[in-house]
Amino acid sequence: MTTEQRRLWKQAFGDTDAFLDTFEQTAYAEERSHTLTVDGQLAAALYWFDCMVEGQKVAYIYAVATETAYRGRGLCRRLMEETHTRLREQGYASALLVPGEPPLVAMYEKMGYRVATTAAKRTVTAGQPLPLQPIDLNAYAAARRRLLPKGGVVQEGENLRFLSAYHTLYAGEDALCAVRREGDTLVIAELLGNAEPADVVAALACPCGNLRSADGITPYAMWLPLKETALCPTYFGLSFE
Repeated sequence: MTTEQRRLWKQAFGDTDAFLDTFEQTAYAEERSHTLTVDGQLAAALYWFDCMVEGQKVAYIYAVATETAYRGRGLCRRLMEETHTRLREQGYASALLVPGEPPLVAMYEKMGYRVATTAAKRTVTAGQPLPLQPIDLNAYAAARRRLLPKGGVVQEGENLRFLSAYHTLYAGEDALCAVRREGDTLVIAELLGNAEPADVVAALACPCGNLRSADGITPYAMWLPLKETALCPTYFGLSFE
């Protein structure tokens, strides 16, 4: 990433240099990014992760940002349209993203995206401890493929490298989870299988936990087909907010 890309990212999202170092070391690739310049100055940028849905190549678009001085000029739409063209040329079947704020849902709908999955934020208290063991990226990826519902977004490679920089990966009998601690709270980034969230919280010795479940009504992942044969995802688990 260039110095200007880092500056724009920090302006838009408030992340630290340490966070950007981690993103650059685990997930960034120049070929999975797109930028716009105005009068020689960086004006907008975005990045994406490679994913799959039922064997089709999908781009998870991430960290879409426009320089404050250039907002209101249609640069975000231009950035997205140019990115979609690049993705089509590179064989991607579709693109998906998670709007950072509710008002952005309408903006992305105007670009052709539609809500593909919904979610709900839940808080749970500790239940009965569930036997869990830490696992590595390869084991998590293999187990995740087995436990994903049909039409679920397969996220591996840079997705899991970035995830594991801030989360610990665990597996148990018919359970798979990625978690991090925030004080006394266990934040569950993903939980697959039949385990109860409360039991995962208890297993890791926390009094309570927060997670996003897929059974809510709040718009979550939005999807844009780039080919006529593109398949809409039914589950998108790992968004890097």
